[in-house]
Amino acid sequence: MPKQVDHHERREQIAAALMRVAATQGLAAVSLRHVAAEAGVTSGMVQHYFPTKDSMMDFAMRSAGARYEARMNDAIAGLGERPSARELVGALLMVLLPLDETQQADARVALAFQSYAATKLSAAEDLGGGNAELRSFLADQIRSAQSTGAAPGGVDPLHAATGLFAMAEGLGLQVLSAGLSTDAAIAALDAQLDITLGPPPR
Repeated sequence: MPKQVDHHERREQIAAALMRVAATQGLAAVSLRHVAAEAGVTSGMVQHYFPTKDSMMDFAMRSAGARYEARMNDAIAGLGERPSARELVGALLMVLLPLDETQQADARVALAFQSYAATKLSAAEDLGGGNAELRSFLADQIRSAQSTGAAPGGVDPLHAATGLFAMAEGLGLQVLSAGLSTDAAIAALDAQLDITLGPPPR
């Protein structure tokens, strides 16, 4: 009996290979041939699932986004019951900091995809949609904390969320490319969280 092929699993295998190439060699090295070699399959198989480089990149972007989403869900689950807004926002933003080798590889991939999205409208729309959802969730947490007096008022929650999100991504970039230590990045983000949402519960 012929072996059943899980087509989604095969696409994920190819996307994972693309991300490894992007993380170690940069986006310029991503090609059907290089990705096929990294995945251990033929170029023809890659083309069967992804007729163009853009279709392969778009799928890999969504796969990378799902990886970050899963990491954020795990971070929230680790907070236990009834976490404060400060704890929720902090846990989500810390996911964006490349604190170990795996996260640094994922961050290099994310940076490559951001560069790709700067010139590809469909990729920019996918990336922008996910980012908007995260900003909205962060803003809701800040708004809730302000309404209960747990966080200082007087700042628009969405503006504050946008600033925190951009800061976390910027700190991640500094860790990757400018020699900022992970301890310094964590301390800087914690300081801004304290300003926006007050210190964490004791």
